[in-house]
Amino acid sequence: MNSTMSTLPVLGHVINGRNEVSNGEELLDVVDPSTGATIAHITAGDAASVDQAVNAARAAFAHWRSRTPGDRAAVLIEVAAIVDAHLDELAELESRNVGKPSALATEELQGVGEVFRFMAGASRALSAPAADEYLSGHLSVLRREPHGVVGAITPWNYPLQMASWKLAAALAMGNTVVLKPSELTPLTTVRFMELVADVLPAGVVNVVLGTGPIVGAAITEHPGIDMVTLTGSVASGQKVMESAAATLKPVHLELGGKAPVIVFADADVEAVVDAIRMSGFINSGQECGAGTRVLCDASVVDRLTAALTTAVESLKVGAPSEGDHIEMGPLVSETQLERVAQMVDRARAEGATILIGGRRIDRDGFFYAPTIVTGAAEGSEIVSKEIFGPVITIETFTGEEKAVELANNTPYGLAASVWTQNVQRALRLTSALDFGTVWVNSHLALALEMPWGGFGWSGHGRDISILSLEDFSRTKHVMFATGA
Repeated sequence: MNSTMSTLPVLGHVINGRNEVSNGEELLDVVDPSTGATIAHITAGDAASVDQAVNAARAAFAHWRSRTPGDRAAVLIEVAAIVDAHLDELAELESRNVGKPSALATEELQGVGEVFRFMAGASRALSAPAADEYLSGHLSVLRREPHGVVGAITPWNYPLQMASWKLAAALAMGNTVVLKPSELTPLTTVRFMELVADVLPAGVVNVVLGTGPIVGAAITEHPGIDMVTLTGSVASGQKVMESAAATLKPVHLELGGKAPVIVFADADVEAVVDAIRMSGFINSGQECGAGTRVLCDASVVDRLTAALTTAVESLKVGAPSEGDHIEMGPLVSETQLERVAQMVDRARAEGATILIGGRRIDRDGFFYAPTIVTGAAEGSEIVSKEIFGPVITIETFTGEEKAVELANNTPYGLAASVWTQNVQRALRLTSALDFGTVWVNSHLALALEMPWGGFGWSGHGRDISILSLEDFSRTKHVMFATGA
C-alpha cells in the first residue's frame, strides 16, 4: 500500500525528535474495532528502523543520565501537565482506536499524568544502605544508575497507560527509551509524542511502529538495547526472554492473568456482583487483572449466579459513538474475537453450560456478548487459561482448602480477590494464594504507591511504585580504602 492511495492519515516513527514517514515502507491499517473500518495507516518498521532509533537513544543517553533527579523530575512534571491539558483529545482517540467507552478511556488516561508525577517525586526519594565502613578501613557507597537504553514493548488494551508506566519509570531513573506500541492501537502513543516534542529532549524517547515479529524482535535482539520491558501475552514474553538471552540483557515482563474471585458464604453478595460486573467485563474483558473466574462456596452459588446473571444481562454494549451510556465496547480485532469465540465453543462442546451470551453480536465491528459459563470441568481450558474477552466462569467449592486449590490451579499468578467478613480467613488466604496482588472485598483497585506484577506465567518485575524504579535501574557498590 502506498500513502498516495488513501486520504487517511499516515503515521510514522518518531526518532530523534522527528516524525519519520517513508513512502517506501509498507503501511499497516489501523482499524476502528466498533465498525471494522480503517481509520489510519502506520509505517511498518524493520530492523533498520530500530537501529536508527537505538542510535538516537544512545546519543541522547549521556546527557539525560547526567541530569540530576530533580532536573529529570521537572521534565516529567511538564509531561504530566501536557497530558492533562489534552486529556479529552487523547481519550477520544483512545476510545476510537481501542473501542472502549469514552468514560473508561478518560478514567484510564487520567492516570497517565499521575504516573509521571508520581515517578518524578519518587525518583528523588529512593533509599539505600547508609554509607559506612562495613569493612574496617573501607568506606562503602551505593550508587544507583540507569541501565542505558531501554526497549519497551506495549500492548493494545491500554496503549498510552501502559506506555506511561514504562516511560515514567525508565526516564525518571535516567534511561532513554525505544518504544514499540501495538500496531493495532498506536494512535495515542504517536499523538503523545507530538504533544511532548518540545519538552522531552530529542532522542530520549523514540517510537518505532510495526509488528512484534519484526520490530519487537529487533528491539529484543539489538545489542544496543540494555534492558527490555514488555507488557503482553505469555507467548510474547517467552519470545522476548529467548531472544534476550543472546545478549544477556535483563527482561521485565508483565504478562497475562486468570484472576480468581473467591466468594465465601459470609460475603456481601451484592458487593461481589457489582465488583464482577465491573472487573470481569471492563474493557470488554481485555484486562489482565479481570475478575474472570468466580469460585463460590456451594451454599451460596445459586443466589450469586442468579444475581450475577441479572447484572451482566443489564450491561449496555455498543460503540463508544452511541453515547455515554455504553458500558462495554467491542473486542480489539477480528482475530481476538475469533479467539474468544473459539474458546467458548470448545467449552460448550466439552459439556459446559452457557448461561448467557456465548455468541458474536450480529452487527458491524468485533462485538461479543457478555458471557457466563458454568459446569466446566476442573482444570479445563476455559477455567485455567486466559480468555481476554467478556467471559466469566463460575465454579463451586466447599471449604477453604478446596478454594485455595482451585484458585492456584492455573499457571498465571497476577491477581486474585477474596470475599469474606472473616478477617482471620482473609489473612490465611492472602498468604496461601500465589498471586502478586490479592484484594480483600474488592477487585481491580490499583494504587501507584503499590507494585503491580505477578508470578509464573504472569511474568516478573514490577510496574508502578518505587519497586518499579528499582527494576529500571542498577546498583553499583563503590568502596574507598580510607588508609586507616
